[in-house]
Amino acid sequence: MAGLDEGELMARAAEGLAAVCRARLRESGGSRVVVLAGAGNNGADALYAAVQLSADGFDCVALQGDWPLAIGDASSWGADGVTVVGPDGDWASVLAAADLVVDGVLGIGGRPGLPDPARAWVDAIPETAYVVAVDLPSGQDPAGRAATDDGVFADETVTFGVAKPVHLLPASEAAVGRLTVIDIGIELDGLPDVERLDFADVPALWPVPGAGDDKYSRGVLGVVAGGEDYTGAALLCCTAAVGAGVGMLRYVGTPTPTALLRAAVPEAVHGEGRVQAWVVGPGLDIHSRAKGAKAQLDVARAALASDLPVLVDAGGLDLVDGPRSGPTLLTPHAGELARLLTRLTGDETTRQSVQGDPVGHARRAADRTGATVLLKGATTLVVLPTEDGGLVRSQNDAPPWLATAGAGDVLAGVCGALLASGLSPLDAGSLGALVHGVAADLANPGGPVRALAVAHGIPTAVAHLLTR
Repeated sequence: MAGLDEGELMARAAEGLAAVCRARLRESGGSRVVVLAGAGNNGADALYAAVQLSADGFDCVALQGDWPLAIGDASSWGADGVTVVGPDGDWASVLAAADLVVDGVLGIGGRPGLPDPARAWVDAIPETAYVVAVDLPSGQDPAGRAATDDGVFADETVTFGVAKPVHLLPASEAAVGRLTVIDIGIELDGLPDVERLDFADVPALWPVPGAGDDKYSRGVLGVVAGGEDYTGAALLCCTAAVGAGVGMLRYVGTPTPTALLRAAVPEAVHGEGRVQAWVVGPGLDIHSRAKGAKAQLDVARAALASDLPVLVDAGGLDLVDGPRSGPTLLTPHAGELARLLTRLTGDETTRQSVQGDPVGHARRAADRTGATVLLKGATTLVVLPTEDGGLVRSQNDAPPWLATAGAGDVLAGVCGALLASGLSPLDAGSLGALVHGVAADLANPGGPVRALAVAHGIPTAVAHLLTR
């Protein structure tokens, strides 16, 4: 800001915001714009954008609370054409006629919850209006840690320079809607708090073999999964792993899933042997007394005692009792994470508490175990331990249809293949989550999808992302 004329960044932000609003109005054929004008810079961005939209012929009205407008008297700033309605005016009728509502009440410096009279404004927004939030949906937690219903739920959020935690973390992402980031020339340094891989990151990270590679250099993955009660987990995990391009797969299991794999995944080699990484746990019952279960469990324990990279999922999480020497990726869902924390800490942790603060609980588990923790959900989190920087990766690439039995087994296979190729647990987890979501989307766009269809769709999804 020191190197720019006063107001230059705000002018750039307002121009970008106006361009988005203009595009949405033209798409919908709307003409009435209502600005919810707060007292800070977000209110000013929204008002300046309304000035530009008014000049384009759109009918623009700004609602003002019991605070001064951020840009002072609107008419003195050349805002002719933007009508200002105060808290005692007929703002309800104004909102009822809105085609597009610009939420400029609170910014990144705000706190969860809405001030009066903004709460009444938000409640009165018609369902037919398209809501564009400036920087963040007002009332949502800027840090993305606390969920609240007392805030704006936008159709689109326009932010400036870079995405912020509120846009990417599960507690608040649902309120953000479509995210549009406007480049206003801000240069950033330092490490981020939250990252998200996008499609353009895949070619740089995915392990693509070269002419000199063979099945061993591409990575050998050992899988300890399934059992006599959960036979499908092994099939789903191994199908996904070979589809993700692992060089070779070794499987250790009980008789029934072994027989299924011999038919369905003929590429798999059976029995313990040399590997570059392990997947331990999908469908594994550590209390089983079925034939072959003890031998399978012995291999699982040996894998965890080794210094090789290990992905630990589902039943395998019951074997985790603290840090291990090798790179480790834990992949629980909320219930499994609650049980793991309860066992490791001695204090009861509930599924509801994990869902209320997923980042905090994933970090507790990461710090307690020294592992990278992938917490599965609509927004998947991959969290490093604090001593390793505490970075959070947040992926939201899957359709809601992927909330189906077996999807986690498929994810374990994809991430395990990436671990075997040499990727770090952070990259393997976040890249695997991205590809897993895209495969689900491509398997049956817009409709129900089986976990097995996702597993079979992994090769197509990888090719799609590498060549797009």
